[in-house]
Amino acid sequence: MLKKTMIILLLFSCWTASSLALDTLAVYEDSLANGLKILVLEKHDLPIASFQVWYRVGSRNERPGITGISHLLEHMMFKASGEIGSGEFARTVQSYGGHDNAFTSEDYTAYYENIAVEFLPKMMEMEAGRMHRLKLDSLEFESERNVVLEERRLRENSPWGRLVEESGAAAFMAHPYGWPILGWPSDLRAITIKDMRQYYFTYYAPNNATVVVVGDVNPKEVVRAVNDHFGKIPRALQDPPVVATAEPVQVGERRVSVVRQAQTPLIIIAYHGCRAGEYDEAVLDLLSAILSGGESARLYQSLIYRQKLALYAELYNLSRTDPGLISFYAAPIAGRTTAELEQALYAELELVKTQGVTAEELAKAKNQLKAQYIFSRQNNYVLGNQLGSSASRHGWRDVNNYLKFLDKVKMEDIKQAAVKYLAPENRTVATLVPQAAKGQEK
Repeated sequence: MLKKTMIILLLFSCWTASSLALDTLAVYEDSLANGLKILVLEKHDLPIASFQVWYRVGSRNERPGITGISHLLEHMMFKASGEIGSGEFARTVQSYGGHDNAFTSEDYTAYYENIAVEFLPKMMEMEAGRMHRLKLDSLEFESERNVVLEERRLRENSPWGRLVEESGAAAFMAHPYGWPILGWPSDLRAITIKDMRQYYFTYYAPNNATVVVVGDVNPKEVVRAVNDHFGKIPRALQDPPVVATAEPVQVGERRVSVVRQAQTPLIIIAYHGCRAGEYDEAVLDLLSAILSGGESARLYQSLIYRQKLALYAELYNLSRTDPGLISFYAAPIAGRTTAELEQALYAELELVKTQGVTAEELAKAKNQLKAQYIFSRQNNYVLGNQLGSSASRHGWRDVNNYLKFLDKVKMEDIKQAAVKYLAPENRTVATLVPQAAKGQEK
């Protein structure tokens, strides 16, 4: 039985000579009696669609002892399920001319098929099959565990990958964001098939999932078809556990170093930031664009061109369900050190804190982010990704708020955010110390 349906108002404005107008996606929202949420966005330029199933489970939902299980389960979802044999899922999608894949993040796990609209019912049938009839076979489980352990070993052998993991683990002392999505090796080896089955039945249920369809479709027809394939799947007996752990406020700088065979030293400086969907996410994204959004940005001009200190220097704001990190990634040029680069970077941040940014910088950054955001919406998959990721965090309407927030940001907001978030006591510094390979020691 279908619940109340709501159509969200569509307002789509065009570029003007002086500004980029806001747009609001017209999303058709519905849900089934078993709790499965449905989001449909019509886009009729081509007879294709992106069909996506988003589960609100990622490494954030794990616990010590089973870290990495969300990603491992994603691998198992391509094994036998319903009427589909092991390894046949992707081949079946390809036989219909489509493309499929999946990914796991800290906050969610998503599966998608980009396909001609006439084959959507088949995609729904297969996704419904692996939502509730996944055949978690012990031999297949052991085989896929080895595949993931090999991924884990590749990460261990990557100086950059290890540095990223060390910085995250140091930045989060309590919250699950401190462990890698791939999990720790000892946990991956300890996870049992019983753990996997329990995890699957806890989180892979309609009441913990959202179906997203973007493309040349009729929303009501999509809802009827989703109901036909997913409507009889029972909701989980209990709601998934709530992630209650909040990261304590950091009260002092933390430092870690990684010694690995490498050609170039690297540095990551990470600050605790804000949650996805908050106004400050737009503010921090604009700060990132002003500092590192291209060759004319501040870090590029100062650290690379004028001071000739860095090979590259970039800033990313990664907002998540819970507060994420604002991270600088940089490498010094030959003959310069990470210590010199670090101090030069702090000098640039102090300029923002004390003098702020210019109106021209803010206007340019807004245009950059708006253009990237709107142009990305030409793609069904990307649109579905924006809706699914927001729905899995704090609600899909965050997608429509983002451009409005960008327009509201003032120069003073950027200055205040730099003071608030980029404080010395809120940062974690991780450096890669190159170690010469055997036979190369001086």
